[in-house]
Amino acid sequence: MIAISSIQCQSADEEVNPAAPLTQELAAASDLTGHYRVTPNIVYVTAENYAAKLDIYKSSGSGLKATLVYIHGGGWRGGPSKEEYSLWFEPFLFLGWNVVNVEYRPSTVASAPAAVQDCVCALRWVIRNAKKYDFDTNRIVIMGHSAGGHLALMSGIAPAAGFDQECPGNEPLKVAAIVDWFGITDVSDLIHGVNTRTFAQQWIGSLPDPQTRAKRVSPLTYVRSGLPPTIIVHGDKDPKVPYSQAVRLHTVLTAAGVPNQLLTIPGGGHGGFGNDQTRKAYAQIFEFLRRNGVGTQAVR
Repeated sequence: MIAISSIQCQSADEEVNPAAPLTQELAAASDLTGHYRVTPNIVYVTAENYAAKLDIYKSSGSGLKATLVYIHGGGWRGGPSKEEYSLWFEPFLFLGWNVVNVEYRPSTVASAPAAVQDCVCALRWVIRNAKKYDFDTNRIVIMGHSAGGHLALMSGIAPAAGFDQECPGNEPLKVAAIVDWFGITDVSDLIHGVNTRTFAQQWIGSLPDPQTRAKRVSPLTYVRSGLPPTIIVHGDKDPKVPYSQAVRLHTVLTAAGVPNQLLTIPGGGHGGFGNDQTRKAYAQIFEFLRRNGVGTQAVR
């Protein structure tokens, strides 16, 4: 068992956690003690001698539960442990969801597409073990922030990208919705030109033909009809991931007929949106999920 707690932290690329104000407000009115059992550090895949792990926050009570698969950010570089990102998913815990908190190979261990491969394998592990942990496979939502938002998007569209062929098992990969907090949608845009970011160059690595490899791990490459409903949260003053990437994703999803919503945070940077904006963002996320058939249940 590990404790469920709110930890104020910053990630490797100095992201500010926007979930903290809402989580503190919820914590003042509710107590999760006795409502969850946490099973930490389950190895879901081993690659290149790296054992990638996940934590399960299993809601008490019987019956299948809506389940969030959460992927942290940090420029694909690692940094704080996965447990230190709990503020991002605590609002889901207070609504009685199961949560699976996923780590992956950082760029210091393996370059692209390793992190994508790991997160796709984590999703398959969740689906394969659904009965054991009461995961409702019809209500799996995948969410991440920054690099984690990118990985959530890539995992949600994995069958088109072919990454599902690189994981053990043959369970179909299906999510009910994707929640993208200011994720990278075009990696190519970040490895050259005016939007170049060192963390993206480090992840793509120094092998030949970086543009081809960057395109292969860019969500915009795979947009098509039939993708899961997707909500995008992005500040229009983000200094790390250009807001234009969120606009482009919203535009092409709409053109493809994919249910989606772009929630723009006016003046918002790379997280740290403030109390009111954070509260409204989570409210709109849960409303979007309800509209698209993913209900919530309150902790009792």
